[in-house]
Amino acid sequence: MVETPLADPREAAGRDPRPPLLRVRDLVTSFRTDRGTLRAVDQVSFDVPRATTVALVGESGCGKSVTALSILRLVATPPGRIESGAVELEGRDLLRLPEREMRAVRGNDVSMIFQEPMTSLNPVYTVGWQIMEAIRLHQKKSRREARARAVQLLGLVGIPEPDTQVEAYPHHLSGGQRQRVMIAMALACEPKLLVADEPTTALDVTIQAQILELLRDLQQRLSMSILLITHDLGVVAENAQHVVVMYAGRVAESAPVRALFARPMHPYTRGLLESVPRVKPTPGNRRLRTIEGMVPDLRELTGGCRFADRCPLRIERCVQEEPPIEEVAPGRLSRCWRAADVSPERAS
Repeated sequence: MVETPLADPREAAGRDPRPPLLRVRDLVTSFRTDRGTLRAVDQVSFDVPRATTVALVGESGCGKSVTALSILRLVATPPGRIESGAVELEGRDLLRLPEREMRAVRGNDVSMIFQEPMTSLNPVYTVGWQIMEAIRLHQKKSRREARARAVQLLGLVGIPEPDTQVEAYPHHLSGGQRQRVMIAMALACEPKLLVADEPTTALDVTIQAQILELLRDLQQRLSMSILLITHDLGVVAENAQHVVVMYAGRVAESAPVRALFARPMHPYTRGLLESVPRVKPTPGNRRLRTIEGMVPDLRELTGGCRFADRCPLRIERCVQEEPPIEEVAPGRLSRCWRAADVSPERAS
């Protein structure tokens, strides 16, 4: 089994000698459908070091959110099922814990910000009550203590007049404020790991920037690790130290952020980077590039590289044999037979 090196070269001098906070190894999660079983997450492995942000990126449907739900064992069963693998938080495999112990982990050691705050918040309870629920459950605080903590958290995430807003219902708040409430709920017990699943989806650009700045600030205050799930490479560049690129349920590439942006080593990663709109397009290259073709149907895989049908570097071997994920440079992994040819290294 290949170990996934995740340290950012910028932090090499001060690297934490302790093991990573989270280790995901060979995770497999499948779903039963009318047309057969598909593996939405297929042999996925990565690490999340302490006090570090790792981004999980890829197109919609690549398995990012299912990976996050699998970490917290929130995959709906049926039709979903975590088939195999390990999710180790400080050496303790969350997939092997009894459900009672797992409930103590959720919201306490590991918290999650979901994509849609309006559907994640209960409309019939005040936001203060919903924050207090986690505090009273995990920290055994009195109602008065829990309310005081809820007010403190609402102020911490930038909600104006927290003493008043603690009694507000979700529909009283704007989209950005509801997202801040979700962050307050996730941070109520000061978790070691925050899983943020598209935390800025459906927010305008200004609010997105505020939410991301808030997460960076809270991470520094709490020395918290963040698993950031997103399809926005601009968000990755500004907020993460390491990036894991997923395609069709598998890890396609894993690298420190700076290295990946400077020299992608998988054709899919290169396609994602070239699809980002540029403020100043180069002469003769003003059209927005796209990745041609469609993601394969995971129920009808025929062998070979899963990206082969869309890959401009495809050779016969790609169609016949799926490449393993291997270390192709110090601290870098790629699942490609032609990784060195994706972005040839420039002569210095």
